[in-house]
Amino acid sequence: MTMLNEGQQVDLLMNMGPQHPSTHGVFRMLLRVDGEVIVDAEPHIGYLHRGSEKLAEGEQYHQVVTLFDRMDYISNFNNEWVFCRAVEKLMGAEVPERAEYIRVILGELNRIASHLLFLGTFGLDAGAMTPVMFAFRGRERIQALFEGVSGARMMHNYVHVGGVKEDVPPNFKEMMAELLADLREDVEECDRLLSFNEVFVARSKDIGAIDLDTAIDYGWTGPCLRACGMEYDVRRAEPYSIYDRFEFNVPVGRDGDCWDRYFVRVLEMYESLRIIDQALEGMPEGEVNSVGGRLVRPPKGDVYVRAENPRGEIGVYLVSDGTDKPYRVKVRPPSFCNLSALRLLVKDSYIADAVVILGSLDIVLGEVDR
Repeated sequence: MTMLNEGQQVDLLMNMGPQHPSTHGVFRMLLRVDGEVIVDAEPHIGYLHRGSEKLAEGEQYHQVVTLFDRMDYISNFNNEWVFCRAVEKLMGAEVPERAEYIRVILGELNRIASHLLFLGTFGLDAGAMTPVMFAFRGRERIQALFEGVSGARMMHNYVHVGGVKEDVPPNFKEMMAELLADLREDVEECDRLLSFNEVFVARSKDIGAIDLDTAIDYGWTGPCLRACGMEYDVRRAEPYSIYDRFEFNVPVGRDGDCWDRYFVRVLEMYESLRIIDQALEGMPEGEVNSVGGRLVRPPKGDVYVRAENPRGEIGVYLVSDGTDKPYRVKVRPPSFCNLSALRLLVKDSYIADAVVILGSLDIVLGEVDR
């Protein structure tokens, strides 16, 4: 605070960032503060300059999958999947049953891995050091299975147009049985450790609250929207793949604050485990790809496909000119839309709460700066 004359004050401008570790990419907030209170905030994005959508125009369809891997590198399978579904819709290609089950299992495991990372880092944002150790233990188990299936810990390039790259290992069900037994304990332990911790609740409850109508106006989706009380999930609202075969609940919050946004994700992990159990039980034998060859030439036309990734609704608008490369790819990103309300959320809050509010949105800047 700068003093001019007695009783006269001006606000202080303060940079929060640009920083990387706590924001999944480089992000900066320019805060205007009055003491410890934020009077106004100006978020700055664009530090990564990815250009993924433009780069897609110069790549063959099977190569574009790797760009979606890197767009949101915390939910690789989910993003690969939605792009391949767009191409398949354009081609009218049928995906084999076994491949659909594999996609669902890996997609839901990816959701759990993403939420575990959120739980650990959000705990750090609120000042809790221990939960990140427990959360990363569970996440590492999932990443080890991903490596066994796709050959890569991240950037898998495993979901291909027409199905998946190759079948899962012969001992996949045994690997999954061992993983799920440990993973349930990991999720429950993280839940017990953090969710109702007195200090954590004090740091997150009634902080960064937003009402449902305002959240809808800003285009919020995913856990952030459901925390406001709206039971909207693309897997339920517009079922894709084989999600209509599974029983699962859509967790919702009530107050739309940081704690609700956190706890909705915790509950989603339990629901993902339910879906995986059902998918493993019903997974048939058979082929895993209906297209086969690598070169794909969809007919001329355009499609829009949407899906539910760990951060919310991701949409892909795809235009084909009949060649082996897309004419145009446009992504509707959940993190970008959720981040748009940050200025409203942090205004009139304390500086210390700004970190918690930003963390509760669970953004990935690779997708924001796509």
